[in-house]
Amino acid sequence: MPSPDRSILVVDDDPLIRELIGRLLSAHGFSIVRAGNGEEALERMRERKPCVVVLDLQMPVVDGWEFRRRQLADPDLADVPVICITGYYDPTDVFRQTGVQCLSKPIALSGLLQAVQRACRSSPVPAI
Repeated sequence: MPSPDRSILVVDDDPLIRELIGRLLSAHGFSIVRAGNGEEALERMRERKPCVVVLDLQMPVVDGWEFRRRQLADPDLADVPVICITGYYDPTDVFRQTGVQCLSKPIALSGLLQAVQRACRSSPVPAI
């Protein structure tokens, strides 16, 4: 299993949202990995463990809810922080159900950047 780095995994079925979030975060020095659904996201995480996942909840194939269940069931991936983004669910309810921060769409990009920076600072740093 690769060690965590300062990459961000952006998971959303909308390519424009993936691109927008990716550009914002890469402009602040993060490396971006993208996935269009939860299944693809789990594959990407096994290839390159990110410092945080920015996760849409409403997606085809494997949605954000199922992604989170599978992530927590995998001991190699369970410790990666997740920030949910949603246009469908109440962020407070999402937090109560998942224990992760949730931001509403449309996303306040400054708030997302701050959340990502906090999550990456608190992520486990690999021993050298």
